[in-house]
Amino acid sequence: DRLRPRLRLHYPPPLSETNSWKTKTPTKKTAKKTPRKKKNQMIVIASSQNHKIPSSCDSRLPALLDVCLHSLLALSFVSDYIRTLLEFTYLRFPLERASKLPLNRRMIRDIPHNCGDLLLHQPGVCLLRETRRGVFNPSVSPDKLKHKDFHLVFIFSPDCPPLGLESLRVDDSQMQASSYQRMGLGPHRGRLNIQSGIEDGDLYDGAWCADYKDQHQWLEVDALHLTLFTGVILQGRNSIWSWDWVHTYKVQLSNDSVNWEPCMNGTEEAIFEGNQNPETPILGLLPVPTVARFIRINPQTWYFNGTICLRAEILGCRVHDPTDIYASERELGSKDALDFRHHNYKEMRKLMKSVTEECPDITHVYTIGKSYMGLKLYVMVISDNPSKHELGEPEFRYVAGMHGNEALGRELVLNLMQYLCKEYKKGNQRVVRLVTETRIHLLPSMNPDGYEEAYVKGSELAGWADGRYSFEGIDLNHNFPDLNNIMWDAQETAADTSKVSNHYIPIPEYYTKEDAMVAPETRAVISWMQDIPFVLSANLHGGELVVTYPFDCTRDWAPQEDTPTADNAFFRWLATVYASTNLVMANPDRRMCHYEDFQAHNNIINGGAWHTVPGMNDFSYMHTNCFEVTVELSCDKFPHASELPVEWENNKESLLVYMEQIHRGIKGVIKDKMTKKGIADAVIKVEDHDHDIRSAADGDYWRLLNPGEYKVIVWAEGYFPSVRHCRVGMEPRPTICDFTLTKTPIQRLKEIRAKGGKIPQDLQLRLRALRLRKLRATTKVINRRRESQPASLPPQIVLFKYVIGRKSKKQHFSP
Repeated sequence: DRLRPRLRLHYPPPLSETNSWKTKTPTKKTAKKTPRKKKNQMIVIASSQNHKIPSSCDSRLPALLDVCLHSLLALSFVSDYIRTLLEFTYLRFPLERASKLPLNRRMIRDIPHNCGDLLLHQPGVCLLRETRRGVFNPSVSPDKLKHKDFHLVFIFSPDCPPLGLESLRVDDSQMQASSYQRMGLGPHRGRLNIQSGIEDGDLYDGAWCADYKDQHQWLEVDALHLTLFTGVILQGRNSIWSWDWVHTYKVQLSNDSVNWEPCMNGTEEAIFEGNQNPETPILGLLPVPTVARFIRINPQTWYFNGTICLRAEILGCRVHDPTDIYASERELGSKDALDFRHHNYKEMRKLMKSVTEECPDITHVYTIGKSYMGLKLYVMVISDNPSKHELGEPEFRYVAGMHGNEALGRELVLNLMQYLCKEYKKGNQRVVRLVTETRIHLLPSMNPDGYEEAYVKGSELAGWADGRYSFEGIDLNHNFPDLNNIMWDAQETAADTSKVSNHYIPIPEYYTKEDAMVAPETRAVISWMQDIPFVLSANLHGGELVVTYPFDCTRDWAPQEDTPTADNAFFRWLATVYASTNLVMANPDRRMCHYEDFQAHNNIINGGAWHTVPGMNDFSYMHTNCFEVTVELSCDKFPHASELPVEWENNKESLLVYMEQIHRGIKGVIKDKMTKKGIADAVIKVEDHDHDIRSAADGDYWRLLNPGEYKVIVWAEGYFPSVRHCRVGMEPRPTICDFTLTKTPIQRLKEIRAKGGKIPQDLQLRLRALRLRKLRATTKVINRRRESQPASLPPQIVLFKYVIGRKSKKQHFSP
């Protein structure tokens, strides 16, 4: 599939018979020394990643080239292209002239390869020598090989990763340009998928734009190391005010940034196809992968009503260079043996199954519903008793893949499954404590339909929005009901705001209708939230580096306005915990992703202060007990698979320490004094916190709080309220605050009468005392009312008024 875009390029016609790839027949003298040897030839077969080289590709019959290509690539129509490429590029050169090839001997030796079983697992080459007995020997040192020993050279066509323009691994100082219109359109803005500011002329605009409209403009990237460049990905300018993109371009390469060589397509300079719109990324593969340090993109034609503007990504594999002063640098990666690659729906299911088989005692997989296209929404539970809720054990969840093209969260959740399983088996005390004290729910893909769309296009070609929405075109983060304004409107119209419910806001009726525009994925997640008493959650997104906390929706739908919750201090703590332990966010020297500098806010921000949206965070806070934040994990929504180990290391500590915050605050069980059973739906109110929570079905509850002294009031229907003072310490463990509630006599009387039983004597006495208290209370009210009346009249007048009043009433009501 990666070879398909190459077919857009134009290649010269095949050579004539006299100048074909067949080399000169060896002389008789040579033939005597090497009897029954074939002609001095080199066959190069290009393949894509992880294709098994078939044994039928034997060097004894070069005529089998088409058969080999067909079985190797499983694409018969590519064979003609490969044959043309071989005839014009490689096969005209015998081995002793290999130094003139872009892929020379030294490079062949230094590129990593694994040919022990003829299965190549990474970019590289496989060198094969045929002995007299016809046995393949893939372990021959290239320095000792002679041209007569070469019969097949399998070049494993490099599936090279991006250099990192989009992910910011390429620094601004590595990018230069021939000219630029202004700083906001400088070369450092020529990064794939970079987003522009709102204002036209913003300091952070959406592309590199040349100052002149001619064919001598260029954007240059310094890879810092010798690199095998394999391709270029191009986009137009991101702007709501302008349309600018490049139609065609050339590529030039250099080792010193002074002497430049054009990328050739046979005997002519290669012309690459660019864009037809501003947003769709277009891949242009180099006809011949070439080693260099610098690369230039040289636009040739552009949109007629625009100017030269582009965003780009460069594909290339680093090549070993003994003279490189940075050669000893430690390669970034991870020591954890996890499956670092992108998983489509089927591969995700296989991975989750493998984790459950490896750790059957602490894992359980279930589904919460299906997507529009019928893909199941799988959730993995990790706990010491994963299949059911345990009394006093809090429920945690990570949700990823709400936007299908934001793939990093999906892979981090899958990595977390593997990590918790492996570390639990190793006896890692931190992980063991987390697993035994918490029930962890992991939903890797809330929008599987959208992810499959983005996955097919690939990490660099999915663009900024392909796969973001559900199959129906719904943005799932905007698909939750707006409960914020329901509460705010009720507070504005109420005479006593304390009477307005500040939690468990019901879903509005319009949202529950069959014709409501509610995605099946959203309905499934809402039902999931209602079934399980979640305490803490995080929603994993991508495209920025920041943690946002509720409220995300602003009052009166203001575009940007800081809109804090009653638990604003704790939400800021949660956001800070993740941001401060994330290796990229915590780096003070990091570059901003697009146009907003979140480092000025310590990489956390109130959602409403960024942009208003009634999303899942607010719904979770208003409709359930769960506190939830949104984590924007990376500038690159869909990072290349080669970057996943680094991203795991960037986020591993953050993912773990955030889960541990579920054990802050107070927790306990609310029981009935007589039956000792848990009381469900009891209201837990913390004084000076205008947001209440409720107990779960078994009577247990969890209230997240910062350290301090708190007055806690608990009540339930049919029970007398109970008050306790609870202290939350600095330690990362909850304070136990249990409550025992006593039923009111009226409630007990109702229950006894419902059962048809006899009223106990103690209850009769309590009812009598209760009625006496009520009588005394009403007497006090009447006395106060009389005292507030004007001075009393003489007794005779009072009696006269009383008699007249009685007579008038009798006359009025008499028949």
